[in-house]
Amino acid sequence: MNKNSIILSQKYVTALQTYLKPGLRANVQSALALGRQAVGLGLETLALARIHEQALAAMALSHNKNQLIKRAEVFFNEAIIPIVETHRAAQQSKANLQRANATLDRRTAELAESNCRLQHGISLRKDLEAAAEKNGRRHRKCLEESLELQVHLRQLTHRVMVAQEDDRYKVSHELQDEIAQTLLGINVRLISIKQKAGCSTRGLKNEIASTQRLVVNSAKSVRRFAREIRLRRPAKNT
Repeated sequence: MNKNSIILSQKYVTALQTYLKPGLRANVQSALALGRQAVGLGLETLALARIHEQALAAMALSHNKNQLIKRAEVFFNEAIIPIVETHRAAQQSKANLQRANATLDRRTAELAESNCRLQHGISLRKDLEAAAEKNGRRHRKCLEESLELQVHLRQLTHRVMVAQEDDRYKVSHELQDEIAQTLLGINVRLISIKQKAGCSTRGLKNEIASTQRLVVNSAKSVRRFAREIRLRRPAKNT
């Protein structure tokens, strides 16, 4: 027992003796004060019970012993009230702490779940942004390729049209030359026939002359057709 406990024990004996003196009005305020001092010293109920037993032993009760012991129990019960209240407060604080811890654990779990959902949302948003950016690049690439293809198609179409026009011009020119040469040959033969016929057959001469005019007119028509084809031929674009 340390010094403070010894002093408290001496005070307890004095207060108990005063409480048990016959003819005095019982006052338990001193017991409550001793109980508060015991709480301040950190003493528990068992330690105060030992001090109570030591006080009874020191008093060497003989006269009306049982009655005095019962009165002493009342004093002791009053003395331990502050300790009991301290225990009750400690238990209440412990219960409050447990509830607070449970609430904290629950909120921590909720926060962890919310954080998990948030991280999932962030990851999903990043994936969507990456996919959108990738699709955007792909769309731009497809658009560029489409524009290039359109340009190439226009160029190819123009080259085809030019080639077709060149072919038509070439064919018409060859046709013109061929027909002109044919007609020229016919004309030459007719001239020869006319010269050989002489003046013996007037009808034959007229027929040959008519044929010559027809051939000449046909040659003019062919030349005119070829000239119109050349005029309608579009200019070449380089």
